This record gives sequence, C-alpha cells and structure tokens, in this order.
Amino acid sequence: MSKEIKKVVVITGGTSGIGLASAKLFLEQGYRVALIGRTLEKGQTALADLKAAKELAVFVQGDIAKVSECKGMVKQIINQFGQIDVLVNSAGSYVEKAIVDMEEADYTNIMDVNVKGTYFMCQQTIEYLRKSTDGAIVNVSSDAGINGNFLCSAYCASKGAVTVFSKALALELAPYHIRVNCVCPGDIDTPLTRAQFNNQEDHTEELREMTSVYPIGRIGRPEEVAEVICFLASSKASFVVGAAWGVDGGVTAY
Repeated sequence: MSKEIKKVVVITGGTSGIGLASAKLFLEQGYRVALIGRTLEKGQTALADLKAAKELAVFVQGDIAKVSECKGMVKQIINQFGQIDVLVNSAGSYVEKAIVDMEEADYTNIMDVNVKGTYFMCQQTIEYLRKSTDGAIVNVSSDAGINGNFLCSAYCASKGAVTVFSKALALELAPYHIRVNCVCPGDIDTPLTRAQFNNQEDHTEELREMTSVYPIGRIGRPEEVAEVICFLASSKASFVVGAAWGVDGGVTAY
C-alpha cells in the first residue's frame, strides 16, 4: 500500500491569531502546514506552540508586501513539501485614524499587506494549486470589507478590495478547479485587535464597549474563524465558490 501524501496548506500571518488557530486545526485534520511571517522569533514560538514534527510544519520568514519575497517563499515551500494544495491569506494590518489624520506611510502599509500581499501570494501559488486535486484559496477579509466602519476608511478600503478580489478570482480560477472564497470576521480576540486598545493592563472597559455592538454579546475567538476557514478549504465545501462568509456574531445583520 502506498503511503498517503498529505495536503499542504500555506498560511500567511500564520504566527498568531486567526492564522495560528487555523494552522492548529489544519494539522489536526492531517495537513502539512507552512507558516509565513516577518519575524523569526514569532515563527519559532508558533512552531513550538504547534508541537508538530518538522516534516509536518515549517516556518518561512518573509514580507508578503514584496513580490520578490512572495515568489521566494513559495519556492522554499515547494522545495520543502513539493506541493501546495491550499492558500490561506491571513496576514493583516490595521490602523484606526480619521482620513484627515492619515499619513501616507500608514496607508501604504495597509494596502501593501492587506491587498498587494494577498494578490501576489495568490499569483505565486496558482501554478501549484492547479496541480492539486482540490486546490483552494481562502482570503481573510473583514466585516469592514462588507460595511463601512467608523474611523478606519483605509482599512475598509483594503478589506473591501480583498472581498471583491476574492469573488473575481473565484470566477477566473473555477475552470481550473481552484475554489476561491473569503471569510469576513468581526472583532476577534487576537493580538491585532488588542493592539487597538490603549496601553493599559486592564482592557475590561474597552472590551465591554467593543462587545456592546454585537448581537451575540461578545467578540469572536480565533478558533471560530479557523473552523470556517478549514471548512472552506475542504472538499466538504466543494460547491462553495466566490463566497464571502461572515463570521461576525451578527454585527453585519443590522
């Protein structure tokens, strides 16, 4: 009997938050995992957290905002695993500012990470996804990619781009049997979300204010988004193409 070849998932922003939670779930489901991130220390910590054998999980350091590095990281993963079956674009950048206070550097960073990085990671992996028996891309957008949010117009613009890009790419890649979808989380308890809070040890009041707008009465957990990502990447979602799945506790239902 030939040994089963495990599928390979590439996860940008895989060292924390939604990306890391997804990595854990993919490993549980029998995938091999390649985490992409900018910081070596965070990558090593994430691998230790995964507690996976070296042949099952690797960290690849690089900046998805640079096309040359997207290309290089994909080559590293192919050299390591020989295939790519799923791409999860989870890396994200967030700045909360009024448009009159927005600086070009902040705008550029948001667009480079959220839009450019997502776009070119898709571009660089398509060659390998086409060779998979069940290729899939899951982009992480946001509820801000569906509805406008107060004081984060640049972030909304970037995530709106990810949502519509995902739909357009789904049409383009469907003939090659590559399914493209995106998830649109609301506020999730991740380092990116907590970075929005003031520099205080006790975030109780800020969490209470954030939670107050959610019909379900709380913000989300990374694992809850990871479950949807893993479903969309799996054969169970074989007829789901071009969808923007809200994982937002009902906040966009108003």
